[in-house]
Amino acid sequence: MNFRNGYYILVFFILVLGACSPKIRTPKTETSKPVEKEKPAEKKVVKKFSQASISLLAPFKLDELNLKTATKADVERYAMPIDFYQGFKLGLDSVAASGLNFKLNVFDTQDDNAHIAVLYKNDRFKQSNLIVGPVFPDGQKFMAAYAKENNIAVVSPLAASNPSEFNNPNLISIVNNIDLHAQKIATYIGKSFNPANTIVVIINPRKTEDEAFASPIRSYLTSKTKFVVQEYASAYTFETKMIKGKQYVVLVTSSDRTFVLPTIDKLFKLKNLPVGGYNISLFGHPNWVKQNYPTDKVQALNTIISSSYKIDYKSAAVIAFIKKYRKQFGFEPGEYAYKGFDVGFYFGKLLSHYGEDYRDYITKEKYKGLHNNFSFIHDEKLGYINTSLMLLKFKNFALNIIE
Repeated sequence: MNFRNGYYILVFFILVLGACSPKIRTPKTETSKPVEKEKPAEKKVVKKFSQASISLLAPFKLDELNLKTATKADVERYAMPIDFYQGFKLGLDSVAASGLNFKLNVFDTQDDNAHIAVLYKNDRFKQSNLIVGPVFPDGQKFMAAYAKENNIAVVSPLAASNPSEFNNPNLISIVNNIDLHAQKIATYIGKSFNPANTIVVIINPRKTEDEAFASPIRSYLTSKTKFVVQEYASAYTFETKMIKGKQYVVLVTSSDRTFVLPTIDKLFKLKNLPVGGYNISLFGHPNWVKQNYPTDKVQALNTIISSSYKIDYKSAAVIAFIKKYRKQFGFEPGEYAYKGFDVGFYFGKLLSHYGEDYRDYITKEKYKGLHNNFSFIHDEKLGYINTSLMLLKFKNFALNIIE
């Protein structure tokens, strides 16, 4: 990764792009003749911004990085916020090219709530029409009181936490929480398998994070389907209870590789017994997408996992983004650059099209992005929640989107 010194200086500048969007005027109503029929509802006047102000909060921690002596390893530790920022900037660039003038204020939170508190007195920050960040849950929890007091929308761009943790009705959650993943998996099982000959088995070591995934799956399957649902702490216990001729849907709720790897090995052996192997389909934890397991075995088990994102490097939009990123910054975009672009482009477009009323359209405007799709629902207490995620299946030695 070839970072340039000047690259870091960018995060302290205010980004002003494009020209102001034209104001929308409503046509005058004809009054010379009486109208017998009921008048159509007047179109709502869009109060557009002359300049939309966005504040991006990220833990750059640039005061900890000595640019003169930094090694590649040093720089890579700080790559996430910088990568996200640069992708976000390109997203706004793309929107600004079509009209609206943006003012982007970039603040280094230092991953410290005391630094966030200082921003509350900053004039540029107080004029924000939208706040993106902080990126970590603790910062979002701290920001909640300010967001409610000032009725300002705050985007949580990277945290997968449940919105109920933040107590912020103005929160916009981008990353799907574990309950949504569980619902996606359980719904797919419900429509893809026959309860008459299928047994659903939950392999749950019952650590806190394991139970967080298992609980909503268990609840959905037992209350909304007719499947026989069994639960075991390990595949070895499950083996003693198996019945020949049954279809087994096995959900492993752990993302602990030291537990998952031998579990996959065991399930693979059970499916491929020399005589009378069992019919097993495997579903895994969302975190498996970032882990490495024997491809031949997970593929043989028809393994499916849910994921908040999948980048298709063959798509024209992704290829164009990579070329633009390389040209502007001189190196390859990372995972967070794609996420930053989608957030910047989506919300930039909302601000551009709908002005002060952009929040009224968050649940109406769907978006197909570089890394994921956005489809929001609104909850009066929890804010706006992105419900769009995908199912990936191991096939042809790769993860492919099936839904």
